[in-house]
Amino acid sequence: MGGKKHRGKNSGSGLSGVAAADQPGCGRPGGTAAHPMSDKAYRKALKPLHAELVAMQEWVRSSGAKVCVVFEGRDTAIFDRSWYNRAGIERVLGYCTEEQARQFLEQTPTVERAMVDSGIILLKYWLEVSQEQQTLRLQSRIDDPRKIWKLSKADLESYSRWYDFSRARDEMFRYTDTGWAPWYVVSNDDKKRGRLNVISHLLGQVPYDPLELPDVTLPKRQKPHGYRHTDQALHWIPTPYQER
Repeated sequence: MGGKKHRGKNSGSGLSGVAAADQPGCGRPGGTAAHPMSDKAYRKALKPLHAELVAMQEWVRSSGAKVCVVFEGRDTAIFDRSWYNRAGIERVLGYCTEEQARQFLEQTPTVERAMVDSGIILLKYWLEVSQEQQTLRLQSRIDDPRKIWKLSKADLESYSRWYDFSRARDEMFRYTDTGWAPWYVVSNDDKKRGRLNVISHLLGQVPYDPLELPDVTLPKRQKPHGYRHTDQALHWIPTPYQER
């Protein structure tokens, strides 16, 4: 495992590059990645980060620390994310009144301040994609029978109202990007790079100490003491994918 991690001291905004993301081809600062990360490179980079995530998880579990990670973005329009639905999809699609949305924006910084003051490590990530990438992802859901279940009417309306969502996002940032709970913006046109960047950043925000790994040795198996494999005809499933 890696050494001790220290929570970052950046108490300012994580919003650099967001305005540019509203322009075609600018899902991240510098434009859309021309070459998506390969699976091989992704797996190689993910392995040590995954190990550190497990170390952080074990520290959280053993220390009683409280960590809350919020993920939001325009890539999908679903309802099982966070309290920020009120500032985004609910506001844009009319599921709440403008007064309710305004009240949410005004009250949320105070609520999040109370969370942080109580000892909760609150991390908020906005996954930003370009118009081109959103088109590719939603079209993939339409064309691929394995993904069609992911597509909702809200996704389609979200797609058609790009700039309404942009305005709602920008106002959400203005109200809720605070020194105690900043928004960290992720360039997520390339999902693999986006995941790696989020994990790397998250690990730097939680002051975990990797725990000492226990010295574990497998015990000896018992003797068979006369046991014999059953001669009952068992219902084995077919093996069309057996090793040849």
